[in-house]
Amino acid sequence: MFWLDRIFGEAEKQLAAKIAAGKTLLIRDEKTASGRVHVGSMRALALHAALSERLTEANIQNRFVYEINDFDPMDGLPVYLDAEVYRQYLGMPLCNIPAPDGKAENFAEFYAAEYITAIRAAGFSPEFTRASKLYRSGQMNGVIREALEKVTTVKAIYKDLTGQDRPENWYPINVVCENCKKLSTTKVTAFNGKEVTYTCYPTAVEWTQGCGHQGTISPFDGNAKLLFKLDWPAKWKVYGVDIEGGGKDHYSRGGTRDYGRRLSREVFNYPEPFGVPNEFFLVGGKKMSSSKGAGSAAAEVVSLMPAHIFRLALYGKDINQQINFSPEGDTIPVLHDTYDRIAERVWEGERGDDARLFKYINTEPWLNEKRFLPRFSQVAFLVQMPHLSLHEEVERMKGAPLTDLDKKELASRAEYARVWLDRAAGEEFKFFLQAELPANYSVTDAQCDALKTLLQYLNSHDQLDGQELHTDLHEMRKKSGLEPKDFFGPIYVALLGKDYGPKMGWFLSVLPRPFLDQRIRQAQER
Repeated sequence: MFWLDRIFGEAEKQLAAKIAAGKTLLIRDEKTASGRVHVGSMRALALHAALSERLTEANIQNRFVYEINDFDPMDGLPVYLDAEVYRQYLGMPLCNIPAPDGKAENFAEFYAAEYITAIRAAGFSPEFTRASKLYRSGQMNGVIREALEKVTTVKAIYKDLTGQDRPENWYPINVVCENCKKLSTTKVTAFNGKEVTYTCYPTAVEWTQGCGHQGTISPFDGNAKLLFKLDWPAKWKVYGVDIEGGGKDHYSRGGTRDYGRRLSREVFNYPEPFGVPNEFFLVGGKKMSSSKGAGSAAAEVVSLMPAHIFRLALYGKDINQQINFSPEGDTIPVLHDTYDRIAERVWEGERGDDARLFKYINTEPWLNEKRFLPRFSQVAFLVQMPHLSLHEEVERMKGAPLTDLDKKELASRAEYARVWLDRAAGEEFKFFLQAELPANYSVTDAQCDALKTLLQYLNSHDQLDGQELHTDLHEMRKKSGLEPKDFFGPIYVALLGKDYGPKMGWFLSVLPRPFLDQRIRQAQER
């Protein structure tokens, strides 16, 4: 069973009463805009977006709301920021910090804009909201009051889950200091039903300093923010959330989901939403954060491929399986190959899991139509060969004239191949015909004999057919007694300056014949 259908079945069962009553289900997710958003954040987003699409397919009314959390404090300096400029803002709400470009409304909006663009480019369209608006509009006032008035219950839950007592005068909230405007450094010690008493401690946290101010202030209308473990379940109630999962780290024993489950029920009197944990989306084997450097930001990764290929990366594995994405490696070519195999099976009549997956990854109607799909790796090679006509070579691959849909597909693959090669692909995917035979070129006697055999073959064939040459080359290799790397390596080096390259038969067949003949002759003379 396609993983999405399995999870939909679980959600449908848990939310049966609300569905039967015709309630519009609310799906929620969020991301803190503390810097460039890592592509890993899109795994949970994809899960929620997929559930929204699946509910719509089943004619169940739903909304998918995505919150940009801009009310969290800045608790670290991303490596790409000027520390001297931004150190002064540590501890302040992100929405109160100036944008790096001096143009966006604030720091959070600057990075949120980039992330929202990436989300939409990937074919997702949630409703976007802001945490600051939720707090400042007064919508959080009710749950703030509940948390403060039931502080004894909150502390009991914390003790059950951590084994530690909270101080007698502890409250689960930070206020924005009236003097230094920081949020992270304040501690509330009393609540009289209308106002809280607080101190902005110089040593409250290690990474910034409070000003020492003491005061009283209303905790409502954006003057304060609940601690994260309460903020999450409080928003379940305020939004009326029916579905919200999260990364597997939240679901670990004693993790934020355990807190959320109990706080939601015992403090806010709201049932825990349906949700499942999702595995991580790793880049180069690492789970990164928004404070890391370039190379793994959602906007960068999404821009490397068309939306349906990126969605294949997100949806192609069960939500409980880890994704390891390598932009510079073969991940993108392999994803295209996988898409091609799935498409061919669906077009041949497959109606199982592949068909279900195909439905959810395609973002435009024309993508469902049968068309010729040239291998992405071959297109990536062809766009590096200025002497070749891309259209003619792909037409040769197909063995028939290209249709309008074929041309549209080819144009897309060529565009993204150039983008990938320019921005991310490793050197092993970049090929340049060498103007001269490499100066240090040398071959063994056996390799020289193999090159002579190839030259004789070229002399006896006016036209080269890629598939036929592929077969004949492997026969030459067997007769030479050489291992594949020792047979093919010298040919690649002579032509490309490296001992590897694209599929040899096809590669040789598309090279200019005068160039190919001369270079192989020069190589065997060494």
